[in-house]
Amino acid sequence: MLKRALIGSGAFLLLMTNALSTVAQVEMDEIIVFAQKKEQTLQEVPIAVTVVDAQTITEANISDIIDLQTVVPTLRVTQLQTSGNTNLLIRGFGNGANNAGIEPSVGFFIDGVYRSRAAAALGDLPNLEQVEILRGPQSTLFGKNASAGVVNVVTRAPDPVDLEGQTRTNFSITAGSDALTQFRSHIEVGLTEDIAVALSGFSNSKDGYFYNRELGTSINERDRFGLRLDIGFVPNEISKYRLTVDMDEASEACCGVVNLVNGPTSAAIAAAGGTLLPEDAFDRSGFFDFDPSNEIENKGISLAAEFDLGPDMKLTSINAFRDHSRFEDADVDFTSAQLVDRNTVRTGLETLTSEFRLKGRINDLDWMAGLYYFNEEVAYDTSLIWGPGMRPYVNAASQGGLIATEQALAPTLGIPAGTFFAAGQGDNILAGQDDTTISVFAHGDYQFSDQWMLTAGVNLTNVEKDAFLNMTNDNLFSQLDFVQIGFAQAFQGITGLAPTAANLAAAPDAALASATSISTTACSAANPPPACNQLLGFQALQFLPAVVAFPNSVESGTSSDSQTTWILRLSYAWTDSINFYGSTSTGFKATSWNLSRNSRPIASDIAALTASGEIVPNTNPLTRFADPEESTVVEFGMKGSWGRNFLNIAVFNQEIEGFQSNLFLGTGFALVNAGTQTNRGIEVDSLWSPSSNFTMSFSGIWMDPEYDSFPLGNGPAGPVDLSGTKPAGIHDLSLSLSATYLFDLSESWTGSVRANYLYENNIQVVENVSSEVASRKVSTLNGSVTLNYQSDIEISLWGRNINGDDYLLSAFPSVAQSGSFSGYPNQPYTWGLTVRTSLD
Repeated sequence: MLKRALIGSGAFLLLMTNALSTVAQVEMDEIIVFAQKKEQTLQEVPIAVTVVDAQTITEANISDIIDLQTVVPTLRVTQLQTSGNTNLLIRGFGNGANNAGIEPSVGFFIDGVYRSRAAAALGDLPNLEQVEILRGPQSTLFGKNASAGVVNVVTRAPDPVDLEGQTRTNFSITAGSDALTQFRSHIEVGLTEDIAVALSGFSNSKDGYFYNRELGTSINERDRFGLRLDIGFVPNEISKYRLTVDMDEASEACCGVVNLVNGPTSAAIAAAGGTLLPEDAFDRSGFFDFDPSNEIENKGISLAAEFDLGPDMKLTSINAFRDHSRFEDADVDFTSAQLVDRNTVRTGLETLTSEFRLKGRINDLDWMAGLYYFNEEVAYDTSLIWGPGMRPYVNAASQGGLIATEQALAPTLGIPAGTFFAAGQGDNILAGQDDTTISVFAHGDYQFSDQWMLTAGVNLTNVEKDAFLNMTNDNLFSQLDFVQIGFAQAFQGITGLAPTAANLAAAPDAALASATSISTTACSAANPPPACNQLLGFQALQFLPAVVAFPNSVESGTSSDSQTTWILRLSYAWTDSINFYGSTSTGFKATSWNLSRNSRPIASDIAALTASGEIVPNTNPLTRFADPEESTVVEFGMKGSWGRNFLNIAVFNQEIEGFQSNLFLGTGFALVNAGTQTNRGIEVDSLWSPSSNFTMSFSGIWMDPEYDSFPLGNGPAGPVDLSGTKPAGIHDLSLSLSATYLFDLSESWTGSVRANYLYENNIQVVENVSSEVASRKVSTLNGSVTLNYQSDIEISLWGRNINGDDYLLSAFPSVAQSGSFSGYPNQPYTWGLTVRTSLD
């Protein structure tokens, strides 16, 4: 299949090259990128990179990173159950949500400063210059957590030389559907010939598109604002400094969940006083006892400095401190039955980064060497508390078995009536992590002839992590050892004796063996009572078992990962317009610690923890941590430019070993390494502008992903070996087509019409929800009509998803409701009117 695709892409290349080279040549400004941490043109940099400039972002009304994927099909951004749980994927690879210990596989940088979680990069960006999406492993230059790619955001620094003491102001206001209100402002002032200051601000509010029928409220709203101070200081010709201080906040009710399948527990939900809507993925409404809450705060300061050290040598330093805090509370049973009273989550991140780069040129060699330091402290505090509906729900789901069992065990356990699943019971987790990373890197481009260039780079990274987790748990039912209780009951039934230590010691071996066999045998038609343990059926209802705290005498809670990543690339300038390149590179992401309530010792540590007395009841081996990810890509590409037109093609074979998968199973997340995952594909980025007033852009990616090895996978029916299967959630084909037409109304008024279409083929959304229940196909049309008055005032009427396309963002087994499934629907049609003005 890949061979046919390569042949087809070659034919496509020849046709497009001929077509583009024959249109009227109208020169356009070169696109400058920083993909190799230095200024290069888009067409000369031998990397698969997509650039979205400020004009495109404005015309397409892209307000945050979630909207960005509509014009970059190789990028996928998915917001899950809260505003802060957002995943970034490039070429189908990516993770980082739903666990404070998991760092993303896609690195996110703003002006060279790393944002370690997607929730720390949700705000608007003032004075945006461009967004660069670097595809494939980028660890050699960008360090850890870039094993799948990088999103590099570049804003324009205030320049006192350019401003020459003047003031520039940009302001915009937007009103639209669902009470949408957006304000953006940016002012630049040249204070002196050496100092320029920029102050920016934004606010973004909108009513939700999801209706909570229980309370009559809307959720999935937007309520965000932020400020940024940017100071440029150029004291002389050999040095310049940039100081930025920023903050942003979000306070939102998000995110709503729909019923995909109402399973056999629906009657139990009703018995507990809850209401479920009929199965309708795009009704965008539900019954929740309270609205979800999301409070996010980001703030930071950074200082960038550049020094010219002589001919062809420059030193750059970027130092930053960032603080991220997040509070979330949601009705995680997603019903009105009050099964869960609260599920609060508090997350805090304090991140310190320092980077020093020295670059220069010796004859035909452009070289760069650098040092990167990263330290981050993670604090995580979460509680899950049962509500008053949980006890009647479980009793109904067990057909009255819960209360009957409680009454039978009460004398033995010494508990009062109403103990099992009593309202107010639950757990609390306090966890954290300290991460210290040091990277040393070198990179060089050697131009050994007029047409040939050899690029090589290496990065040595060391990551040290210290993690901990403690839990308090007063949910008695989930801590009962039904195997041990069943053994005691069987022993007494066989011998007529109480299971005391003395009686057990004196009992015949045959009686002990029989009691042991009964205690571990589930009841069935082949093994009816009393030859089975009827209590084993309740194990599926032990939703909140206690967790072994760590570090402990067996588990140190520390990890140390050292890795060398590298890149080797050869590029060839065939003509002034066409370049070819071939490359291979590696990427790396360090160990991720499981800081969730599903953090469990690995199987090999269970015996030692039991011997030390630190084991707790119902400890099933899972994962305490996921081992590092290691990625490798082989890529061949062509870049061609002809006046206002360009065509870029990349063919790749990318592999990730140990991909860190984090999948929700109904009562918690399973963090496992996915063995080996391979993705082969072809990417196209192109721009065709046959005249000065008409432009078309086309971007697309075709992929053939496969789990080469994933023995620990999970499917709709439970654990399964997914080796040899296609990963869910990755589209084989994603296409983005845009067209812009410029026109003149008069000498003072000009205008433009823009349309953008995004297509993604039908796929299964997640591994453990069948495609019959949750599949996803995207066919979305966005558009805008804009009028400009003397380049000073701009009025834009825009719409997103104007064709009303419906699709699922994700899906999951409903919480503690076996056989039921839920999902997150996309945002429906929205529109707005934006007025922008700029003054110099």
